[in-house]
Amino acid sequence: MIIQLNNIFVSYGKLLALNDVSISIKGGAVGLLGPNGAGKTTLIKTLLGFLAPDSGIGKVLSMDIRTQRLGIRQKVGYMPESDCYIPGMSAVSFVAYSGELCGMPRKDAIHRAHEVLQYIGMEEERYRMIETYSVGMKQRIKLAQALIHDPQLLLLDEPTIGMDPIGHQEMLDLIKDISAVKKMNIILSSHLLPDIEYTCQDVIVMHQGKIVIQGNIEELKGLHRRMFEVKIKGNRETFTSALEKIGSKWRETDSGHLRITLPDGLEPEVFFKLAVENDLQIRHLANTRYSLEDIFIQAVGEEADHQDFGKAG
Repeated sequence: MIIQLNNIFVSYGKLLALNDVSISIKGGAVGLLGPNGAGKTTLIKTLLGFLAPDSGIGKVLSMDIRTQRLGIRQKVGYMPESDCYIPGMSAVSFVAYSGELCGMPRKDAIHRAHEVLQYIGMEEERYRMIETYSVGMKQRIKLAQALIHDPQLLLLDEPTIGMDPIGHQEMLDLIKDISAVKKMNIILSSHLLPDIEYTCQDVIVMHQGKIVIQGNIEELKGLHRRMFEVKIKGNRETFTSALEKIGSKWRETDSGHLRITLPDGLEPEVFFKLAVENDLQIRHLANTRYSLEDIFIQAVGEEADHQDFGKAG
């Protein structure tokens, strides 16, 4: 077990940021998903020992989050959301310095810095001052400093933020390679559902400081098989009201279709019955696969639609 938390509470004054959080993570790539203010960054800082819990117990890599904080940080790589570079330093100097901070001898840190910068595709730019880099290049350097000491666990907080579409995809491919090929354990915190779905096998969904869903992504999708995509002609509110009366849950997609979950015991013919009863027309009906977005919205609520969840870029 790489992470084990039990009944963790963390507050900022009167604000309860983590509310009775319990997590067990065996390893692999795990997505940490939630709206802004859900508690994702607070959870990461608690795992790193930057924040002490008000109550509860926890271990990271078998080390106590209260009493072995330095030991945890020596074995964990952390890519923060905000910039962490030091002005006036080249990429290779900064990454090597990060290795020294983790306890590496200077010679080993410099050698390893060159290796990591080559791995992330920055070998041609390694002697430039970091402040001259683009946003995407700075993101790569943040990843490099997190990898320098070959950590057992990598914590990534919004690693694709501010990147253009090409750089965004390249970063995701790097993260996937780190997990799948280099077999490094990863916790990826993001508000972008496609990023989580592309890189991770498991997901933890947070909302208002609580864990509302956790598990394997494919297994969570498999729990909900009766999902249909429907397009109607006519008064949509009439149709959705009729759906709610029979116990169906629904949401509207960007394309104007309705994604509808049918209760057990009802077949899709009920859509045509409701259409006839309410003087509507079914223009499209298809069985569809439950998505991570469906899981997220069901857990967190429709307010997620207003935070551009699932829209990369």
